[in-house]
Amino acid sequence: MDPVSTHVLATHKADRPLMACRYSVDGAYVFAASEDYKVWRFRVSDGSKVALDSDAWVRGLAFADAGKTLITAGYDGRLIWWDALAENPAPQRTVAGHAGWIRAVAVSPDGTLVASVGNDRMVRLWSHADGSLVREMPGHESHIYNVAFHPSGETLLTGDLYGHLMDWEVASGKQIRVIKSESLSKYDKGFYAQIGGFRGLIFNADGTQVAASGITNVSNAFAGVGNPSVVIFDYAKGEQVIEHLSKGPLQGVAWNVAFHPQNVIISSTGGSGGHYLFWKAGEKETFHQFKMPSDVRDFALAPDGLHLAAAQGNGQLTISLMNPKQS
Repeated sequence: MDPVSTHVLATHKADRPLMACRYSVDGAYVFAASEDYKVWRFRVSDGSKVALDSDAWVRGLAFADAGKTLITAGYDGRLIWWDALAENPAPQRTVAGHAGWIRAVAVSPDGTLVASVGNDRMVRLWSHADGSLVREMPGHESHIYNVAFHPSGETLLTGDLYGHLMDWEVASGKQIRVIKSESLSKYDKGFYAQIGGFRGLIFNADGTQVAASGITNVSNAFAGVGNPSVVIFDYAKGEQVIEHLSKGPLQGVAWNVAFHPQNVIISSTGGSGGHYLFWKAGEKETFHQFKMPSDVRDFALAPDGLHLAAAQGNGQLTISLMNPKQS
């Protein structure tokens, strides 16, 4: 894996701008949510696509049953279970999950629970087996943007607009603590507006660190003027370890973040035309920034650790390879 040699391998077109994407468990497909109220299943090998008619914008995508089931979270407040690998996927189950937008969804490591969060400021846990509500966990005072299970499955993190990262005990629903990120949220007094929040949220493989992405150094909340940022937290201590920033610096939001097994942090930004950002663990500045054809609203790291898929504002799903071009 060589991030400095990253290059675009292929682009696949949807009819409308893309909003989110995830690789299938085997890496054969990328599921990309579009502004045409559909989630498109693209075959990586040839770009052929099949529509999952979600009838709403979708930001949350999560897999269960070893990749056989896809769960989508819509801006209409619905969670939908799909047979991800069917020739023509159709809804298997639909649950009215939240009042308003569902921002994110996650499946527990053992596959039994589904967690969802959204604009109604509620964290909800659902049974994956039958879609029934397991519990509600109130506590957030602003829109909740993201959710992530600890690899142990015992705890759950949720991050909101105000920069509050809440740690929950899954078995009881008890709130354990609140971790505050000062850099990923700001109140703009000029526009009377709060901006920021946890746009990306992920644990590393052993659960010792948490990466959160968003926007910092905001100078204009109305126009979203600021710099992409990835903050790393020590999970045990609940303390910030480092804030990763872009060279330049670039403008915009860091919409997602991934820990690569080779001690590299990867993120993407929609500002300054769209980029992939690469940091070495423990280093504040990027060692490489790869310019993309359009703004990157979300990205996914492939199971092979070599490929990246980007959901772009120009309606293209872009597949890139983090290795030198073959002559």
